[in-house]
Amino acid sequence: MKTKYIFILFILVALVQLSIPAQMIFSQEAVLKSGVAYKFKTQPVDPSDPFKGKYITLNFDVSNYKTKDSLWERNDEVLVYLTTDSLGYAKIDAVSKYVLERNTNDYVKAKAYWYSTYSKELVIRFPFNKYYMKETKAYAAETAVRDRQRDSLVNNTHALVYVQEGEAVLKDVIIDDISIKDYVEKSNLD
Repeated sequence: MKTKYIFILFILVALVQLSIPAQMIFSQEAVLKSGVAYKFKTQPVDPSDPFKGKYITLNFDVSNYKTKDSLWERNDEVLVYLTTDSLGYAKIDAVSKYVLERNTNDYVKAKAYWYSTYSKELVIRFPFNKYYMKETKAYAAETAVRDRQRDSLVNNTHALVYVQEGEAVLKDVIIDDISIKDYVEKSNLD
């Protein structure tokens, strides 16, 4: 009788452990399916983390926002309301510590990195600033982007991020309208 209860408890614990990652996956898939796509102009860099593996850190052109509100503390949650510029890239429309009454739910929960009293700019750290890749391709991707940015052509590197009601999912990094994975494969074949 005692082993029966232990077995039932084991099954319940296993189900709880499986339900948490499943819920996270379904949540991200829902954002990708019904969220709004934004292109964030970026400049990737290739660091390495011994626990997480190889990834590309994404530095976004829109990570600074001019504001006279100087009451920001490091790591404060900030709601970043988005819009697009004339070229279709994401730009910051407003920032707030609270949900604003607006006709759009296109905002991202981010963190305040610091506030510059000199330039009156809030520097924002977006939650989707790392793009994980296969270890063998991360350095090649970073090199391809760096070489591409040295060209006299305009920087056409951006992150494709889906946004819905504060949640954001980084889907891909795009170079010259090609997924970074395909771009690296193409560069290796040339």
